[in-house]
Amino acid sequence: MTYGQGINSKLIGAGFAAALLAANLGMAEPTHGIAMYGDPALPHDFVSLPYANPNAPKGGTIVSAEGGTFTSLNPHVRKGSVPWQLRFLAYESLMGRSYDEPFTLYTLLAESIETDESRRWVEFSLHPEARFSDGSPVTVEDVIWSYETLGTIGHPRYHGLWKKIETVSQTGPRKVKFTFADQDRELALLVGLRPILKKAQWESADFENSGLDVIPISSAPYVIRDFDPGNYVRLMRNPEYWGKDIGFRRGTNNFDEVRLDFYADGSVQFEAFKAGESSSFRELNAERWENSYDFDAVQAGKIVKSIIPHQRPSGITGFVMNTRKPKFADWRVREALIAAFNFEFINQANTGGRQERITSYFSNSVLSMEAGPAKGRVLELLEPYADTLLPGTIEGYRLPQSDGSARNRKNIRAADALLTQAGWTVQDGVRRNAKGSPFEITVTLKQGDTESQSMMDIYQQALERLGITLTTEVLDAAQYKERTQIYDFDMAYYRRGLSLSPGNEQMLYWGSYGVDQPGTRNWMGMNSPAAESMIAKLVSSTSREDFLAAVKALDRILTAGRYVIPIHTSSFSRLAHVKEIKYPDRLPMYGDWIGFLPNVWWYEAQ
Repeated sequence: MTYGQGINSKLIGAGFAAALLAANLGMAEPTHGIAMYGDPALPHDFVSLPYANPNAPKGGTIVSAEGGTFTSLNPHVRKGSVPWQLRFLAYESLMGRSYDEPFTLYTLLAESIETDESRRWVEFSLHPEARFSDGSPVTVEDVIWSYETLGTIGHPRYHGLWKKIETVSQTGPRKVKFTFADQDRELALLVGLRPILKKAQWESADFENSGLDVIPISSAPYVIRDFDPGNYVRLMRNPEYWGKDIGFRRGTNNFDEVRLDFYADGSVQFEAFKAGESSSFRELNAERWENSYDFDAVQAGKIVKSIIPHQRPSGITGFVMNTRKPKFADWRVREALIAAFNFEFINQANTGGRQERITSYFSNSVLSMEAGPAKGRVLELLEPYADTLLPGTIEGYRLPQSDGSARNRKNIRAADALLTQAGWTVQDGVRRNAKGSPFEITVTLKQGDTESQSMMDIYQQALERLGITLTTEVLDAAQYKERTQIYDFDMAYYRRGLSLSPGNEQMLYWGSYGVDQPGTRNWMGMNSPAAESMIAKLVSSTSREDFLAAVKALDRILTAGRYVIPIHTSSFSRLAHVKEIKYPDRLPMYGDWIGFLPNVWWYEAQ
């Protein structure tokens, strides 16, 4: 039988579900939004999101230069390489996220949301006008099918939520209700963020293995108009988009056309921007921002340099060590490799010393761990796991710092001592373990990542002094994705953005499930019951105070885990763009994040 027939036991009949609903009458009432804690900031009749311009003109084209290539148009399965923007431009969900509040959602495909005080269930009423791009209505049947399909054969990022849904049922002509198996306050929000697909398009297709053979029917403002495999994807704003006048969408999705052009590597992307072939370029290197943006278009005022501040966490960017490999299993080895990475010298050489270093996973935010020993509620959460936690977790951990000189003598001596303690000794100039195997590291980089290669050139020389051989392998985007998805690497460039509302996704990033399961974000292979306990605490917290304590405790576990050699961060983004594209004066809390460019920008002819 075709997939979707014989719906499993999670799906229950409308009559029974209605009885369950009746039992809960008086416990809740429909509303236009939901927040993790407290109430949404915007009233039910809000005109637009605070960082959107409701009077922004419609029209124009924005072209984005992307690295690598693509082999699929389905962003909801693990197979293939997909333009990441399609998840957000070509699909709609029941609710949409405001990037001016830590974790608040407003109705989108849903007209209203209702939940009980404990948030063990949530019910959505679909907007009567909600339509797919082919004009057909979005139905409860589409919703239920989408959740089950994504939760069972979709990308692994969707599986965790599905496992926590006890039942999903139709409770009225336009109503769907979810009940949860776990006490987890975030689930009532997460369940509103899944993309809704058109069941009729996919039920006879091979969803799990789809590539370029199916152009998705969209419920979002943009539809895929055409594409050239590996070269470009062209999306057009749907003039018949059903939701253009609702508050959440007013002033957004203003460009008539969004074009994604693909290039072999980052250096070619920059050259394409300089040549006027793309509309914007996000610059991550402070030195290049200062010294490489003096080309003619900038001098003539055709290109504008914009600084976009933000209040979100730094996340983690750097070189991740795969602890599935025995040579990285010992924390002393990882600490030694971090100490040998002369950040202060590398930062001066690559950025003129202009960029600050990431100090923890949630640095640059209110969620960051505090310096020194753990105190108060954070200490209480960590103490039951004291015997399993790595040194520095409770006492306080700071990254090794060098004196900025090329030799980095103090840290090299410390690294040598740690490696020796871990059983890696120097024999005839080569660092070897007890079996005589040499310490060799291969760093996996993506084609065009010249900045990381420059860092590795310096790092290689430092490791030679320790008797360690470091080599780099450069892969194209498709190979890089495949290798990292199955964790086939020693070390790799790693970037994980984190939000102001960490929740269940943290288990996908750091949970033990990802040690053996391909496709998760747990590239380091960490297996920490303490970390999983903190994640469980933060998603079940009923107060902001308990939530903050759990995140700060998690930050300590991650940072002291020494899984990543962290590099630089910034509290603002550097965006160079053509003068014709504009953004509102009022910036979101998240700054240059998903939901900013191109969502709230517009084209204004000069």
